[in-house]
Amino acid sequence: MDANPPMHDTRPLFLVSSGRSGTQMLEKLLSGQPEVEAHHEYLCTHVQPLAARWAMDRMARDEALAGLAGLYGPAIEYCERPLFADSSNKLSWVIELLAELFPAARFVFTVRDGRKVASSYFHKLADECYDDRSVAILRAHLESGRPAPPPDKKYWWPIPLPPAPDAADFPGFDQFDRICWHWGAINRAVLRQLAGIEPHRQFFCRLEDLTAEPTVVRQLWQFLGLTYRPQLFELLQRPHNVNRPEDRLLTEDQNRRLFSVAGDMMAHFGYDQRKEYRMTYGQPEIADDRSL
Repeated sequence: MDANPPMHDTRPLFLVSSGRSGTQMLEKLLSGQPEVEAHHEYLCTHVQPLAARWAMDRMARDEALAGLAGLYGPAIEYCERPLFADSSNKLSWVIELLAELFPAARFVFTVRDGRKVASSYFHKLADECYDDRSVAILRAHLESGRPAPPPDKKYWWPIPLPPAPDAADFPGFDQFDRICWHWGAINRAVLRQLAGIEPHRQFFCRLEDLTAEPTVVRQLWQFLGLTYRPQLFELLQRPHNVNRPEDRLLTEDQNRRLFSVAGDMMAHFGYDQRKEYRMTYGQPEIADDRSL
């Protein structure tokens, strides 16, 4: 056996979002491509605590760069396909670091209506996202020197700390408010970081457009250098990462609370001009009795 296996010229691809925005769906589609080694939340118990610490300004740049290099460097080095892809909302906080470490890396940013993201997190993933106990444990670690929580996903969601503008209000938030804050904060972080990266290295789309327009899927595949097939769009019409196929529209109070903490991002992406839609697990259907 050759003790020195041949190295491959592999390009990294990072798919970023707020979560609940099609990243696992895209990972499944990419996994069917012979040119791609695709992952969903690669080494999450390592990457998420690192990304959260960086997002909360609790990790030095050199330490964060070294950590990411140690996690992704070997995976990319020994990948046997032209593309190594990781689809993970955790990476949304560290885009600038990944771009520095891997100059050939490309980024796909998908965004979804904050109302649908907040509802999905709150009703389907409530036990692993900004629950009261996990947030209290993380805060005690960061502010009082308590031992760090284990690397389980539920503990490592960034929270605003002084002098961040939202730090004073955040302790009064309940779980739904925190989820809304997350949608706004993570999308702001993505936009800020992508603004410093060359346009040819990034692709943006709304999930609603990706699942409704074959042209958008074709453009994405062209950006990735992959061969488009009509069956890809057909696959996007099927539910992915749906443990419980249900959809709940936000109440008037929840809608108000979302806009109070993330209204700037709702406006930036144009969702403030759209009615909330009801999922049919194919193309989205506009709710006929719901207005902003």
